[in-house]
Amino acid sequence: MDTTKIEMKNLVFFARHGVLAEEAALGQRFRLDVVVELDDSVDLSSDQPEATVNYVALYALVEGIFTGQRFNLIEAAAEAIARAILQDFAKVRAVTVKVKKPSVPVDCVCDYFAAEVTRCR
Repeated sequence: MDTTKIEMKNLVFFARHGVLAEEAALGQRFRLDVVVELDDSVDLSSDQPEATVNYVALYALVEGIFTGQRFNLIEAAAEAIARAILQDFAKVRAVTVKVKKPSVPVDCVCDYFAAEVTRCR
């Protein structure tokens, strides 16, 4: 099976997601990875922008959801983004969204905690 993927890696957004009141008050920078897999019917040989997904529109959707509402769970944020991409972009057959939270309310040393969801048509 042929596969075409578009990746947006390490998108950085400031948001106030988290269960604790301090997370809502202070906020932090989150990093997101979004990978969309295109439908087999996409004909890229035309070399025309309309043959694929509009990157600007895809980014705007991700940014709008992630910064436009507050989530307690990064899992819920990833889910909301994945579902919206499938709803708004007919050429996408699968999407993976990973939300990385670098400042976690856990007594540990780490790069980040993350939640990743994959949704398919």
